[in-house]
Amino acid sequence: MISGLTGTASLAEELDKKLMVVLRDGRKIIGTMRSFDQFSNIVLEGAFERVVVGTKFGDVPLGLYVIRGDNVVLLGQMDDEKDKYATEELMTRVPLEEVLAAKKEEEEQRKLKANLSGHLKSIDQWDDL
Repeated sequence: MISGLTGTASLAEELDKKLMVVLRDGRKIIGTMRSFDQFSNIVLEGAFERVVVGTKFGDVPLGLYVIRGDNVVLLGQMDDEKDKYATEELMTRVPLEEVLAAKKEEEEQRKLKANLSGHLKSIDQWDDL
């Protein structure tokens, strides 16, 4: 085992391990890390995107997937036992179409709240004048 490495060299410890990678846009990609480079670009094999809305989830198959290093926010090893417990006991797998529709609705609700919040702030600014 390689230890004491920093930066991209520490990614060597994660080779051939199942990882979850959280991207800047909030997506969660799971797969086996097969390669990386000095820019922290990562190659995942058998990758899929896990879409979670509330207690429902679905997996979007991606296959061999390359992730640009500057899009990575967080990565970590997956514990198969904990993943199995979470996906079988705590959450419900639903058809992909259903979870994608629920995600779209959730994003629309978030945008609506952001718009309302922006309008309320502008009204408060006029009241201060």
